[in-house]
Amino acid sequence: MTTYLATIPSPDQGVWQLGPIPIRAYALCIILGIILAIWWGERRWVARGGLKGEVTDIAVFAVPFGLVGGRLYHVATDYHKYFGEGRNPLDALAIWNGGLGIWGAIALGGVGAWIACRRKGIPLPAMADALAPGIVVAQAIGRLGNYFNQELYGGPTTLPWGLEIYERVDPDTGFKDDLAGVALDHTPIEIVHPTFLYELLWNLGVALLIVWADRKFRLGHGRVFALYVAGYTAGRFWIELMRTDPATQVFGMRINVITSAVVFLGALVYFLLAAKKGDREVIVREDPAAEPAESGYASTDEDPPAADRPVADVEGTTVPDTKTASDKPANTGDKPDQ
Repeated sequence: MTTYLATIPSPDQGVWQLGPIPIRAYALCIILGIILAIWWGERRWVARGGLKGEVTDIAVFAVPFGLVGGRLYHVATDYHKYFGEGRNPLDALAIWNGGLGIWGAIALGGVGAWIACRRKGIPLPAMADALAPGIVVAQAIGRLGNYFNQELYGGPTTLPWGLEIYERVDPDTGFKDDLAGVALDHTPIEIVHPTFLYELLWNLGVALLIVWADRKFRLGHGRVFALYVAGYTAGRFWIELMRTDPATQVFGMRINVITSAVVFLGALVYFLLAAKKGDREVIVREDPAAEPAESGYASTDEDPPAADRPVADVEGTTVPDTKTASDKPANTGDKPDQ
């Protein structure tokens, strides 16, 4: 008998039946990631001067757009799974079976966020900066869904953290069922690189990087989001090269390898160009339900009066101060980022 030491076992199954309702680990991970991204984004947005609840309002548009965009990208780049001889095109709608492309999710989700920001008079770059850490952590949580589905892994390995892959079958019929089946035999059919885990850990590292950089350098004007995109695509590039699942090839390479390189360069260019806009913009959002202060503005011990700060207008630009430097009170500190 072969003994496997220090390898990572796969879950027996990724789908559980609650009566007639299938409970899918993949879907639960996506939902948990979205909830965390909204919660953390809300805290960061309020710390920047935004109003509580505005991130949720943006998410009402961004999340559905993102899910549609993610599915469209997956279907477009893996069309061979849904179209052609012996394929059922209606399977392209079965999002519960897995298959979301982050590129499409971010792109179309950004369109949804832009629409919502325009409706509410919120500068999109500032909102994107507040959301960036939560988004990349949500992606990390989503990769746990791939673990339960036994998908998106790399080639064989003898490393101690190799992932054990089991054969899953329908317990009623005994026929092979990789997605909804159950592993009845825990003898691995192969030991592989857990590329989903590599990306999960990389994403958490990117989250730490952008939070640190944001606090230290007071990034603004969409630069936090650009740094997230650059950091994520840098990791996705080399992780994608390790994957062995079927993928559309372009110029002899997996399409996501090329997409990662192109998007990385675009994010880097934006990050450098946005630096010319100066320090982080200050967002001042007045709650229409709040009582006006006697002095005409609301202030705290941490922040100078709003009238003495540059204010982001509805397009995300800043209104310059008319006071001289000598007339301005010293800025003794800023609200900490969350």
